Parts: sequence; C-alpha cells; structure tokens
Amino acid sequence: MEKRLQEAQLYKEEGNQRYREGKYRDAVSRYHRALLQLRGLDPSLPSPIPNIGPQGPALTPEQEKILHTTQTDCYNNLAACLLQMEPVNYERVKEYSQKVLERQPNNAKALYRAGVAFFHLQDYDQAQHYLQAAVNRQPKGKHHCIPSRSIYASTGACIISPPSPSERDFKSLFFKFRFRDCN
Repeated sequence: MEKRLQEAQLYKEEGNQRYREGKYRDAVSRYHRALLQLRGLDPSLPSPIPNIGPQGPALTPEQEKILHTTQTDCYNNLAACLLQMEPVNYERVKEYSQKVLERQPNNAKALYRAGVAFFHLQDYDQAQHYLQAAVNRQPKGKHHCIPSRSIYASTGACIISPPSPSERDFKSLFFKFRFRDCN
C-alpha cells in the first residue's frame, strides 16, 4: 500500500515535469498512471461487488491524506493539460474540474477551468457561476492567466479592452482577472 502511494506520487511528479516541458500528452499519461496506482485504495469509494473479494486496505490518516491530495492534484492537472491540447475535450475538463471541486470546493483553478469548460459547452449560466466563484476566491495579488486559445477567441471579443459600461452580461466577469501574457 505504501509502495503504491509512493509510485502514484512519483508518476504525478513525472507528469508535472512533462507539463512544464510542454509535453501535455505525456503528462496526461503520467497522471492517469498515478490515478491507477491509487485505484482500490480509497476507502470512501464502494467496492464494485459488495462483500465479495478483498476489501480495500485500512489506511492511516496520513496515508488517506496523501491519497486524497494526490488524486485531487492529478485531476486538477489533467484538466490543465487538456486545456492545452488540441482539440480541447471540454467534457473531460468539466469532469476533472468537478472531481477536484467535490473535495476542494474553493479551489480557484478548478472553478476557473470548470467555467471555461461550461462556456465552451454553451452552458452559460454554469459558466457564469463557476467563473464568478473563481473571481471571488482568487487570492489577493494572484492573477489568472487566460491561455492563448482564450474564451474570447471563440466569440471574437478582445480581451485587452474592458467592456463598455452598458455591457452587463457575464463576459464582463473575465475582465476581473488581470490579463497578462502567459508565455
């Protein structure tokens, strides 16, 4: 059990390195491997067939914390990778972001990624909900960076100039972020 936790953390770190190198497909593969190592260790998940076969091992509180942190980080990082890949699978970005938010409801990055996914899936009410929540939870002095394939690229709007005072729709939420070059 301890070995599987360590292997999962190693795969996650390898995924982080691949992400920094811009090797998003390799990073996705590493994060998935990390999650596979953790499969069956989570005591909060029901057994596929109750009362048949081995039950999940008992985890110490520290091991359970490592398990949940690693899972959450992997899902958050998977969503980040998918937003960088072409074509973007917004359904998956939404799914992974929501898995993060189940455990960390105030995670600003997951809220933002969920908002981006909902926007591209044309669920504008949910997009507004998640993006407003991301703005509200953004730590002071930190700024979200809109990727080059920004939300506004699909709408034709310019992310440089602020919205006019009469523009009160949810697009104005994006201007609460401090835009800067991501590179």
